Amino acid sequence: MRPSKRAADELRPISLERHVSKHAEGSCLVKFGDTHVLCTATLDEGVPGWLRGQRRGWVTAEYGMLPRATTDRTRREATSGKQGGRTHEIQRLIGRSLRTVVDLAALGERQITIDCDVIQADGGTRTASITGAWIALHDCLAWMKKRDMITGTVLKDHVAAVSCGIFRGQPVLDLDYVEDSEAHTDANFVLTGNGGIIEIQGTAEQVPFSEEEFIKLLGLARGGVRRLVELQKMAIL
Repeated sequence: MRPSKRAADELRPISLERHVSKHAEGSCLVKFGDTHVLCTATLDEGVPGWLRGQRRGWVTAEYGMLPRATTDRTRREATSGKQGGRTHEIQRLIGRSLRTVVDLAALGERQITIDCDVIQADGGTRTASITGAWIALHDCLAWMKKRDMITGTVLKDHVAAVSCGIFRGQPVLDLDYVEDSEAHTDANFVLTGNGGIIEIQGTAEQVPFSEEEFIKLLGLARGGVRRLVELQKMAIL
């Protein structure tokens, strides 16, 4: 029995609330159970210097945790003068996950920055961030389309992400903190709405996992992402 009493293939309660930021071109408050992340999209005219003149845009992301997102206060990275390695890794993951489904040429020489701020953490902050960031990006592009800034289909597919792991010998979907901290294997899956694989991050904590176990985790992830994409579609209606 999982601590949350969920079935092995059951997601936590998921919420995708749009238009939560008055000023952002797109925004979403995403909740995976007790993990809550505010995702906002900001449009900037122009692109980074290394992209100028290439007639295509850019989508990037920044990620951070508020000081009391966790049980103990975490010092703001800004006060230390630098970001930690985990922060860099997660925000790069979010950015490249979103870019895989964006027609950057159709975006023009503009940049969209997605800020993912963790309000409350209980496992799976990166997967929740990616899932909510897609909503914020979608709404930013819709905002642009209403103003005739873009035409055609710029956003080519959905993107969502979910964690899976082996907890007490059983493959399970969408780990919360209690499960994540005890899991023998922990993996994050980023998939498109059409089932394409963007990225898989998997680590064995104590005992190496087998190919058979990996296939089971992938199967759980595919089912979880299908459900998340359904919720994304419902949210943007």
